[in-house]
Amino acid sequence: MLSSNLRQLHRLGRGAINMFSTDAKQFPEAKRRFIPSQGTYPHGFFAGGSHCGIKKNGKADLALLVSDRPTTTSAVFTTNQFCAAPVQYDRSVINGARDAREQRVRAVVINSGCANAVTGQQGLADAQEMGEAGAAFVRMFDKERGVEHEGGEALVMSTGVIGQRLPLSKITDGVTAMQVDETHEAWMRAAVAHMTTDTFPKLLSRQVDIAGQPIHLAGITKGAGMIHPNMATLLGTVCTDASVPQSLLDKALAHAVARSFNAISIDGDMSTNDTIAVIANGASGVVVGDGAAYEQFTTALTEFMADLASLVVRDGEGATKFLTIEVTGARTFADAKQVASTIATSSLVKTAFYGQDANWGRILCAVGYAGVALDTNKVNMAIYPGDNSDPLVLVKGGEPLLPVDEARASEILKQEDMRVRVELGLGSEEARMYTCDLSHDYVSINADYRS
Repeated sequence: MLSSNLRQLHRLGRGAINMFSTDAKQFPEAKRRFIPSQGTYPHGFFAGGSHCGIKKNGKADLALLVSDRPTTTSAVFTTNQFCAAPVQYDRSVINGARDAREQRVRAVVINSGCANAVTGQQGLADAQEMGEAGAAFVRMFDKERGVEHEGGEALVMSTGVIGQRLPLSKITDGVTAMQVDETHEAWMRAAVAHMTTDTFPKLLSRQVDIAGQPIHLAGITKGAGMIHPNMATLLGTVCTDASVPQSLLDKALAHAVARSFNAISIDGDMSTNDTIAVIANGASGVVVGDGAAYEQFTTALTEFMADLASLVVRDGEGATKFLTIEVTGARTFADAKQVASTIATSSLVKTAFYGQDANWGRILCAVGYAGVALDTNKVNMAIYPGDNSDPLVLVKGGEPLLPVDEARASEILKQEDMRVRVELGLGSEEARMYTCDLSHDYVSINADYRS
């Protein structure tokens, strides 16, 4: 923990900086319930956000997360072949640390408004310089605290318009001037600075017990469009004060991301910049080893990341519904995931929910062409409302239950949250996907994006 004088020093910053409001009242009323008014954050992490001048509208566009000590870091990235320069740079940093068996990452620098994607060799050089600015901040951070670390490296993440160069001097100056501290307000500033077409900042924190001892998790993500899973989805960082060995952190993240950020879809597009990182600094003193502690940590991380990823779906561009697609009774997890994903990405299914049309045939059709062998005589399907009232059972043993109760269907489909449950009757594995409806506004938002 910083002394009060040092904490104040970081709040004052190192130069002029453009501040902004994080008041929830500026965001849509319907979304304010997802914006935290307080939090419980991992020890040893500092956050900040500012407007450095990337966005012409004066909105926040630069965020910084810093650990006061070396970390173990793992990440998953887009598989888009036009992966952006920040993805290539971060991959090299993390792989270098892993190969050397060293804890190198100390910070993450995030900008919004420019993706630094499809920018060639100059883009790679810009990503490296952005990372060096983060590393320079860490050295100054350590010097001001009077601690003897050997500095460290910074990951970089960028989001926004593709095909444009970063205004690098604005970013490096902004990093140098950044104010960071441990408060909820500081984390909120960082979350707001991630936003592009997002309508609300996506920040989550919690305390969980591992082997009877408390650790903390905090995560920031951003995204509202270009969201379809394949290794990760858009940008996100999860920080924890648990101590987790590299191999176990890699394994835990792979498990968690398959059930969270790789289990959401809004529009079927995969971004060039998708990155999800987990950073563990060990400041809690709780060590996660093999066995029960690892299982508890993996479960906690998976649940946390699923809740964080759900915020992205709730902010889907033009979305009016939050849909959980649950497939049970599959032979394998992969089969369950494949069926759930096929339903979640069907434009016909998504538009039916937007139109509040109980067109269950579209769902069953998607199950049928998912590429998973079925016994159609065993399939059950129902829609569960978000208010936990009685479900609408539509198919039992492969047979439709006719006539459909249209009045009940109308009651359910008017709600914002719904769960579609498909039982395959073939095994014990299950999977979930999180998605939203597809509305007129989605077209409008993306038609006008660059303007």
